[in-house]
Amino acid sequence: MPVEWSYSIVSVVLVSLVSLIGIITIPISESKLKKTVFLMVSLATGALFGDAIIHLLPEAFERSANRVEISLYTLAGIFLFFVLEKFLGWRHDHVLEHGNPSHLVGQMNLVADGLHNLIDGMLIGASYLVSLRVGIATTTAVVLHEIPHEIGNFGVLLHAGFGKRRALFFNFLSASLAIVGTIVALVIGGGGKNFSLLMLPLTAGGFIYIAGSDLVPELHKDREPLKSLLQFITMSMGVGLMLLLLLLE
Repeated sequence: MPVEWSYSIVSVVLVSLVSLIGIITIPISESKLKKTVFLMVSLATGALFGDAIIHLLPEAFERSANRVEISLYTLAGIFLFFVLEKFLGWRHDHVLEHGNPSHLVGQMNLVADGLHNLIDGMLIGASYLVSLRVGIATTTAVVLHEIPHEIGNFGVLLHAGFGKRRALFFNFLSASLAIVGTIVALVIGGGGKNFSLLMLPLTAGGFIYIAGSDLVPELHKDREPLKSLLQFITMSMGVGLMLLLLLLE
């Protein structure tokens, strides 16, 4: 088995296992959980920005002589995730108009999360086709983003009426679609460099959108000076982690 396949499969399995993290949050009080998630969101924000700007975009510009093309693909990644989120948000609102909205929202959340995980898997597979460093950096950024994301998903499923075991099972099943995405990316991208060259700026654009549009607004909801300082420090740690991976190459 090629090296990129081995690293990609191991990485995406680890990412999928993050979906089971919801079980450890059950005995934790809501106030303590909010404090923990608040720091994880800050760390994920810095990691996503850092991976996009320190790893993915420089690698894309280095591999392509057409800088305008890379810039346009990056913007396409931002727009793609914007449209995707709009569509999923519309479906979510549409579901609420029907009967038994709580249970339907849980089902819709699983569909949306499955698509999200499928794309994450493709990003991980494509990044390992570029290099081991880029693959590890992207996997790290995805994991840090997925921890608070999966805790939130678990809470949504419990709220929708799923039992704890059923919620964990379906959350893991949804997360496992990342493995499918990785295999698809490796099969498609194994034939040449054009696929990874396309995915690099698209991934960077997606990460920039997620961090800037989804995570940063969450951080702005808490304006206490001390917490804001902790947010900045933790975000900087996320960027520093991406920089450390670059220096360790």
